[in-house]
Amino acid sequence: MPAIDPRIDAYIEKSAEFAKPILVHIRALVHKACPDITETMKWSFPHFDHKGIVCSMASFKQHCAFGFWKQTLMEKDAFPAQKTAMGSFGRITSINDLPADKVMVDLIHQAIELNEKGVKVQKKPAAPKTELVVPDDLKKELSKNKNAKAAFEKFSYSHRKEYVEWIIEAKTEATRNKRLATTVEWLSDGKSRNWKYEKC
Repeated sequence: MPAIDPRIDAYIEKSAEFAKPILVHIRALVHKACPDITETMKWSFPHFDHKGIVCSMASFKQHCAFGFWKQTLMEKDAFPAQKTAMGSFGRITSINDLPADKVMVDLIHQAIELNEKGVKVQKKPAAPKTELVVPDDLKKELSKNKNAKAAFEKFSYSHRKEYVEWIIEAKTEATRNKRLATTVEWLSDGKSRNWKYEKC
């Protein structure tokens, strides 16, 4: 007997009528391909795990989506080149929008094999940090307040950048001057630009 997560039953039940048979069909194919698959809910929609995430499905008002976690490492020809929605096959409005059952099962096997072998999707390298250019007017204001200047210099690159961008994005001189004053005030208290949203 496959391990069924009642949250996925509830998800399917709450989906639009056109979506229910699609979701039931996908779910059955996943279990057919891997009887040991684990059902779970992540990010509020159904996922299937086997030594890591294998695939997921979702329903929307007018279409469904189904996607493989490691699609970029799988057979490229199996997936449409152009897609109009998230997932591996774009907008799915009926079972006919999915590949044949045999193809689907083969793809699920491929995805499971990648997890079993521990193959990882290569992350894109982070963009190199550019040198942060601090506007002259901010430098001038910081030079007048030792606490603010010390806090600014102690902050991480990203925290300093948030202040700099906030100031240079001001549309008017009056707004810019107001933001400069607020920046110095907050920095004097050791506060980051988004301190109001940080968890205590």
